[in-house]
Amino acid sequence: MPAALVMGASRGIGRELARQLLAAGWQVHATARTDAGLAELRAAGAVPLQLDVTRPESLAGLGWQLDGARLDLAVYVAGIYGPSRQAATAPPTQADFDAVMHANVLGAMQALPLVAPMVEEAAGRFVVISSGMGSIGEAESSHGWIYRASKAALNMAVRSAAFDYPKATLLAMCPGWVRTDMGGENAALAVEDSVAGMLKVILARGVEDSGSFWNHAGRQVGW
Repeated sequence: MPAALVMGASRGIGRELARQLLAAGWQVHATARTDAGLAELRAAGAVPLQLDVTRPESLAGLGWQLDGARLDLAVYVAGIYGPSRQAATAPPTQADFDAVMHANVLGAMQALPLVAPMVEEAAGRFVVISSGMGSIGEAESSHGWIYRASKAALNMAVRSAAFDYPKATLLAMCPGWVRTDMGGENAALAVEDSVAGMLKVILARGVEDSGSFWNHAGRQVGW
């Protein structure tokens, strides 16, 4: 039975990733911050793990919770958008900048050295959920300025880390504009369709693709 870890599985994309992997017969380790979230994951059939990616001590405990597991797939989903209005016409506050960067970038950079060796053991895939808004080459506005900067930084973290884990496939994935709490009800994609598309793309990639950036439809996204 293949094994997966979904970091940030209490709702939205992470929850749907856990659901689809469980339905496909995977053993799924799934993280949440709250007791209620953990209970829901346990009821769904996942192995629940408590994790708050904004707290280094919580991330440090992830290794012993996994107890040296071999992971065919690990996905870092956790992240936040930040304030609803972000543009280069106004400076971000330090509090907003720190909150977004800690959740979206620092959390992933602290999780990766803990989890990637477990992925290498299985010659598996380590994936971060990024965003098309993190593409520098495809940027069309400063809307979501802090969020854009965080996802561009996350992409670089994955791209550069790929050199240190040659037996694993490290990928950044854009899920598209998805109907979740973050994406809103007017988003173009149902979460089920986004996740199904991403899993198809992820499982088709191998080590020759490590350090690359893709979207849910299978298009390689420009950095």
